[in-house]
Amino acid sequence: MLLRPVGRVISPLKEPSLVAKSGDLARQSRVTRAVESRRVISEVVIDNDLSGIVDGIEDFSHILVLYWAHRVPPEGRSLIKAHPMGRKELPLVGIFATCSPARPNTICATVVRLLERKENVLKVEGLDAIDGSPVVDIKPYNPSYYPASGVKVADWMERIHREFAENFTPGDVSEGNR
Repeated sequence: MLLRPVGRVISPLKEPSLVAKSGDLARQSRVTRAVESRRVISEVVIDNDLSGIVDGIEDFSHILVLYWAHRVPPEGRSLIKAHPMGRKELPLVGIFATCSPARPNTICATVVRLLERKENVLKVEGLDAIDGSPVVDIKPYNPSYYPASGVKVADWMERIHREFAENFTPGDVSEGNR
């Protein structure tokens, strides 16, 4: 299987917040409020030789960005189980039960708000990819393709999202806090 990157991410996020260490996940850097609240503003720059590949994408409010977590080292790709977000008080679960980039194939996917398109540059909000991440694919987000009724989420994941929401204040999203 061969994957060709179609572009790269330009992001204020310079370092991964989670890394694989000692057979588990560990926080490497402080997770900023902007990341927690999904308010990071980034750019997805599509390769010039693919001119026209994003024509019409501006007609969508959200897109699905698939990217390669390029900074996960080989040893990080062998995790079978981990504590979500490196938090030992949360249950040890299989890596596929987490959204961690430390996985056998470091493909990550994020639904983001498309703020603007200028030629081959897409300005987006909510992309958790770090600067330089190769973009593997982009798809328009269509809620009918991803039905949401009857969705069940693990209790520990609900707890994480509740904590993010409780700790977030709009002032935390300034440039300096990214």
